[in-house]
Parts: sequence; C-alpha cells; structure tokens
Amino acid sequence: MNQLDLNGRVAIITGGAQGIGYATAERMLLSGASVVLWDIDAKALAAAKEALSSLGSVDGRAVELTDEAAVTAATGAVMRAHGRIDILVNNAGITGGNATTWELKPEVWRRVVEVNLIAPYLTCRAVVPQMLQRGYGRIVNVASVAGKEGNPNASHYSASKAGLIALTKSLAKELATQGVIVNAVSPAAAKTAIFDQMSEQHINFMLSKIPMGRFVQVDEIAALIGWLASEDCSFSTGAVFDISGGRATC
Repeated sequence: MNQLDLNGRVAIITGGAQGIGYATAERMLLSGASVVLWDIDAKALAAAKEALSSLGSVDGRAVELTDEAAVTAATGAVMRAHGRIDILVNNAGITGGNATTWELKPEVWRRVVEVNLIAPYLTCRAVVPQMLQRGYGRIVNVASVAGKEGNPNASHYSASKAGLIALTKSLAKELATQGVIVNAVSPAAAKTAIFDQMSEQHINFMLSKIPMGRFVQVDEIAALIGWLASEDCSFSTGAVFDISGGRATC
C-alpha cells in the first residue's frame, strides 16, 4: 500500500464503520491522519474503532446525518477534541432497494435523497466554516456512476448521486480561491453491505455494465479518496473522478 503524507491531518469520514468508509479510514490512519468516524450504526462503529485503534488515533460518534442539530453537535465535538478539521469524506449512503420509479414509495424516495444528498449538504455546512478559518481543507464526496448515467429501477439513488455531483461542483467553485478543494468520486458498484439492499437482478445488471468484468474493491476506492484528500491534490477541484472499470468514459 502506497502511503500519503497525511501527518497531522484530522479527517471526518461519514459511514466510516464499514465498506468504503472503513477502507478509507484504514488508509488514512496508515498515512498519519487522525480519523473520526461518523456512523448511524453504533454497534458497527464500536467494532470499527476497536479494529482500527492499533493503526493510529481513531474516534467515533453515532450521528444521524440528516439531523442538522446532530451534525452541528458532532462537528463541535471534533473541534473541541482536535482543534481542527482538515478532511471531510461524505461517504454514508443507502440505495433504498430496487423498483420502477412509479412503484417506489414516496417515503423511500425521500429517505434516499435525505441520506445521500441532504446529509452531505449538512456536513459541508457545518465543517466548511472550520476549514475556512485555517484556509485549508479537502472534501471528497462519494457519488456513483449511477449519478452520471441513471440506473433503471434506482431512480431515487441515481437522482441523489447526481445531486451530490452538482453539489460538489457548486461548492468547489464557491471555495476555489480559499484553500478548500472539493471533488467527487464516482465508483462502479463495490461489494459492500449496501448490496443487501439490492435485488440480485440489479446486482447482475451492474456487473454486466463493467468492461473489466468485476466489481471495484473498496481498497481501490480508498486509494483514490486518499489522494484527493491530500496536499498532492492541489489543482483539481469540482471534478468527478471515475473509478468504474471502464463503464464511464466521459
């Protein structure tokens, strides 16, 4: 594993108890960062903290990311404990299952948008002012190739990730001259717990669209996120970095 220079950096990773978030936390810890995991699953969060503790400074907090007050309180806790926030990785997300647009229940559609789009807005709203005080920050939003192409039977998920891409671009332009860089990654599907929310038919559909013929590994996504969260990423902002095994070519 190639190491990055994240020494002294403080990173918040949402959905950090498992999957892409956990792999990203592991890579950042090995590169010298202090990591704070935000996750709704308190049990998984405790297990992740214990497993990662041997690698460096790791803390965690159970946070309902769609709750503005909870996000504000969690941000304040990080500032009191560390005095700074250098990196924010908006990784937490849900699929909401698979169905045609007209068969999806409105409450399911709304929940997916709340978790996948409103929550990143709330975390950015809370964290960006802390970054601006120091004139430095790196924000990485975990979108999806579905947000670029639109997957059938996943209009809620696709729309939420398309919105996250647009949020990335808008926020990046607002911060372009202030030392805070904002980018997104758009992976193809990775085998994580999120697969439990999908039908077998939809999983097979996603695999059939990937020219490399396999799903992306979470470690591969974490490596890209790690670079985007480092000082080496200094002139890319508002960009969407594909990691789709050849599925996305534009």
